Amino acid sequence: MPSTPRSGLPGSDGLAGLSEEQRTFLERTRSAAMITVGADGVAKAVRVGVALVDGRLWSSGTADRVRTARLRQDPRCTLFVFDTVYSYLSLETRVTILDGPDAAEQNLRLFRLMQDRPEGPLSWFGGMLGEAAFLDAMAAEGRLVYEFDVRRASGLVVAEG
Repeated sequence: MPSTPRSGLPGSDGLAGLSEEQRTFLERTRSAAMITVGADGVAKAVRVGVALVDGRLWSSGTADRVRTARLRQDPRCTLFVFDTVYSYLSLETRVTILDGPDAAEQNLRLFRLMQDRPEGPLSWFGGMLGEAAFLDAMAAEGRLVYEFDVRRASGLVVAEG
């Protein structure tokens, strides 16, 4: 699949250059590797969960993570989103860090999608937390959301069937 440049249009959902097939893949796929570049110039990869929240691609992190500091210096990042078969997307992105007063609520929305639990308790580090306890945990951990603006995409998306 050829690379698709991002439109960069203000007010877009950050996925404007993606095909319908690529968007559908992102709607059903949660596994990704997030790649940033360290001060030594070497790519640093970490496994993350991703989900489309209101049409925007999000992942969760914390304020004290090294990758958060890297992204504050340089918002460019590559996401490698993959399934358990053969499909993958390599997404060149720019990241906006959502760390304001709504960060705990935004994480709640994200984790409800990633865990496919529209209501009720959520799984967190081996236990189940009610909504109030989950929000408290998000705030205590300094949780934030990485929002990815896709600039270019390439990969192979195999149709489910």
